[in-house]
Amino acid sequence: MPEGHVIHRLADELTAVFEGHEVSVSSPQGRFAVESVHLDGTVLRGAEAWGKHLFIDFAAPEAHWVHIHLGLIGRLTVGPVTPVHGQVRLRIENSTSVADLRGPQWCRLLTDDERRAVLATVGADPIRDDADPERAWRAVHRSSRSVAALLMDQSIAAGVGNIYRAEVLFRARLDPTTPGNRLSHATWTRIWADLVDLMRLGVANGRIDTVAAEHTPEAMGRPPRVDRHGGEVYVYRRAGQPCLVCGAPVRQTDLGGRHLFWCPRCQRRHR
Repeated sequence: MPEGHVIHRLADELTAVFEGHEVSVSSPQGRFAVESVHLDGTVLRGAEAWGKHLFIDFAAPEAHWVHIHLGLIGRLTVGPVTPVHGQVRLRIENSTSVADLRGPQWCRLLTDDERRAVLATVGADPIRDDADPERAWRAVHRSSRSVAALLMDQSIAAGVGNIYRAEVLFRARLDPTTPGNRLSHATWTRIWADLVDLMRLGVANGRIDTVAAEHTPEAMGRPPRVDRHGGEVYVYRRAGQPCLVCGAPVRQTDLGGRHLFWCPRCQRRHR
């Protein structure tokens, strides 16, 4: 499932390509056909991301927000106009460019009130300027769940996925099993600030990089990481490999149906 930086990049790309343009909206697959008729020929006013939720704003009456959640297999691509290929749920097109949506978990048309109801269930997004880390802290501080579980809760930290979760906990040298109510406010503030920096870097670079300068392949004389997710990381998908800091084997376990990666030596303390 794409992490939050991917959705923000898509929102930026849609806005850059289509903002202010009258667009053709269609549903070649047919599953968004009625909604497409409502939007076809309107002006696309912009797009924004909130965590893993993408909202596209059209100058249409009443229901004018297209709400997209890509889920596990969804894909949204923007590029030059080409013939329809595959099962395209939603196509947005102007004279030069087209955006095609395939296989999303959600693609639905919302009114302002319905959009506000969705956002009421979504936590603070570290990438957004209007994010409130104190709102997230209040949820973390009163919970006995592990900080690893809490960081994956989209009602607390929107957009944080498995990679960012594993990496910020390593960078904080924090045991992933630490209960939320055992965290100090200062520790949470450092974790949040790190999420802000790393996720905004992900938006800028289009990949997740979390290692410090002294742990890059060039600095350590090691080969670069080869993974379809790209980027240099400390523990994510490195089970059994030596920790880049201490050399201990990185461990992996399952938590809430997702793989959790950590270094048992660097992350052995509750803080």
